Amino acid sequence: MIPFSPPRIDQKIVDKVAEVLLSGWITTGPKTKQFENELATYLTCEKVICLNSATAGMELVLRWFGIQPGDEVIIPAYTYCATANVVMHCGATPVMVDINEDDFNISLEKIKAAVSPKTKAIIPVDIGGWPCDYDELMKFVKEESVLNMFQPRTENQTKLGRILVMADAAHSIGAKYKGRQVGAVTDVAVFSFHAVKNLTTAEGGAVAMNLGACFDVEQIYQELNIKSLHGQSKDALAKSKAGGGNWRYDVIEPGFKCNMMDIQAAIGLVELERYASNLERRKAIFKHYESVFEKYSWAIRPTFKVENSESSYHLYMLRIKNISEEQRDEIIKGVFDRMVSVNVHFQPLPLLTAYKSRGYKMEDYPIAYAKYSNEITLPVYFSLSNSDLVKVTSAVVEAVETVLN
Repeated sequence: MIPFSPPRIDQKIVDKVAEVLLSGWITTGPKTKQFENELATYLTCEKVICLNSATAGMELVLRWFGIQPGDEVIIPAYTYCATANVVMHCGATPVMVDINEDDFNISLEKIKAAVSPKTKAIIPVDIGGWPCDYDELMKFVKEESVLNMFQPRTENQTKLGRILVMADAAHSIGAKYKGRQVGAVTDVAVFSFHAVKNLTTAEGGAVAMNLGACFDVEQIYQELNIKSLHGQSKDALAKSKAGGGNWRYDVIEPGFKCNMMDIQAAIGLVELERYASNLERRKAIFKHYESVFEKYSWAIRPTFKVENSESSYHLYMLRIKNISEEQRDEIIKGVFDRMVSVNVHFQPLPLLTAYKSRGYKMEDYPIAYAKYSNEITLPVYFSLSNSDLVKVTSAVVEAVETVLN
């Protein structure tokens, strides 16, 4: 069976993890700080904090910004549940909108229709690693009419003076938007390093900050760091430094526990060092799929590169023209029967019990449902060989044509 997305774990990573395990420092420490600094350089952003997940990063940022009951946060209906869950955890209301006709990303026109005086943040999602239209979104939140509508409730909201744009960039590390790294084009961008992502730390995530001159980015880093460690004023590294009184700390707020460990950061440092070669291999896999599926009239192929913008090549999201959801599921079974693992990204949120039971209706998001119902995600990872690719495409073609015929 060809797996769907195994992590790239080799001797180099094993050696770096062993080095940390034997160093006497395995939790948040020097490797995590190094990883944060190298990520900030790679992403060309102001500052990065690493955490135990992208989900934790998004929630900490929303809480830092003061998102609370009575607030609204606009998100796409087509995303993983984490995007909505973090809004719910803050007591705010996720306002779901539909996606574009020509890709899987949030529709700016739908955002414009949904924005209200209660809107405090927008979370666009780079589905599959394809960047949203960030310049247009940032331009929109700075329009005079939208600025006048904004009603700040906290000091940080007053400082920013407008709706916060936080990119859910879980899929898109390395993606380029108009020649810039995705992590450098919005107020905040949050990345995932989960086991199936392009760059993994087993579990993990990072918050990239670009909040401008009105904020002290070092202060924000410290605030998020405190929130990630139960609200404790010093982390273990700071407490360990020379000086008899450094053990003493305070707990400033009832925070969370979501810091990244040096064990994870050691993996991330290796992954980041060789990330360019990883992207090149993923790009080659996309091109192979393109060369095969462009021959078939039933294949709707994803966009992954246009002038000045380029995907991170995270997911190859193939769609099959003019089929039902039931036929799609039958095709998937046929692919698995041919010893190839595939997936679906994602079930739109209104299909899930947690959101369906809260009144969200799938029929309100027809484009999201239409794209979900005929989507199949194909394997893309560094160690997928050329002979594996032949097996994958043959399995897909045979399964599709069996169902269509």
